[in-house]
Amino acid sequence: MTKPQILISAGEASGEMYAARLAVALRQHADVHLFGLGGPRMREAGVELVADSAEVAVVGISEAVRQLPSAWRIYRQLAEEAARRSPRLAVLVDFPDFNLRLARRLHAQGVRIVYFIGPQVWAWRPKRVHLIRRLVERVLCIFPFEEKFYREAGVPVDFVGHPLVGHVRPKRSREEFAARYDLDVKHPIIALLPGSRLGELEHNLPPILEACHLLGNNAYQFALAVAPGLKVGQVAKYARTDLAVHLVEGATYDALYSADLAIVSSGTATVEAALLGAPMVVVYCVSRASALVLRQVVRTPFYSMVNLIAGKRVVPELIQDDFTPPHLAQEVTRLLGSPEGREQMKRELAVVCSKLGPGGAIERAAEIIAGML
Repeated sequence: MTKPQILISAGEASGEMYAARLAVALRQHADVHLFGLGGPRMREAGVELVADSAEVAVVGISEAVRQLPSAWRIYRQLAEEAARRSPRLAVLVDFPDFNLRLARRLHAQGVRIVYFIGPQVWAWRPKRVHLIRRLVERVLCIFPFEEKFYREAGVPVDFVGHPLVGHVRPKRSREEFAARYDLDVKHPIIALLPGSRLGELEHNLPPILEACHLLGNNAYQFALAVAPGLKVGQVAKYARTDLAVHLVEGATYDALYSADLAIVSSGTATVEAALLGAPMVVVYCVSRASALVLRQVVRTPFYSMVNLIAGKRVVPELIQDDFTPPHLAQEVTRLLGSPEGREQMKRELAVVCSKLGPGGAIERAAEIIAGML
């Protein structure tokens, strides 16, 4: 007998990571064949990739325009495969600009849709929730405040918890990490996480490195984490001859756990840092064209998930025009000069983490999706 087929679509690094884990869990609950859009981790998890997410993962609105031909081609490929295979379900993972368009086509083809990691329509373009209510049979959300938002909008929803809870942990102690990357445990270590996509590196890394230059090699040590999905060479090309930076590959959690302070690109990495108790400064920048559009549509008081979950400013945010090397260097100096300030931040980060639900979010999501079969 032919196995039931499930289409799964994830277009960005964090979503692809969650989708790969979900694929493994789904196959433990049901004898199914998974196909769709993703990257190397999903392929390793046994998903048959119809299209590569690297072709559509971009940062910012102006950048997305350049990717439209690839996105349109991949959209057609997925829709045609869905029409040919008639999947029992489609699991859409985050990536709403692409996945909601795909949802329209799949819904028209009679495919049932579950959305894992519900689109953050509460932050921008809130009218999309009406589209989600019409197209999506069930939303599985990972942040506690999202459940109330979706439920009040009439969308069937489950809060499954955050997939990173119970999954984020270091492999090495601070002493072991320092020894591996030739760092001195007696001097402050600053972890640098500029982002997981090339566009984020382009916009975030140069000002971060300039801020490090202002801070000085003698006073601080800098550990630059190479995000999964990126190559060392893609990061190393931004290296400066006047700045000593230790590249860290495959040990981001160790870097965060060992750091006295982290400079983190806004996104999933802020939740990872919070779970590891790492005091941080959150930064982010996009092109001016993208920023002009985003200012018109973003409807949240904060940008980082840590502050959004807390409902207050727990960590400093330097976004767009506020993200300058002198300003960043000033914030880093202020926090490293205040042990009590960093301890207070750690306590508030612990409160944030307590709101993310218990471990096992992926397993709960897999059980719900398998039950829908």
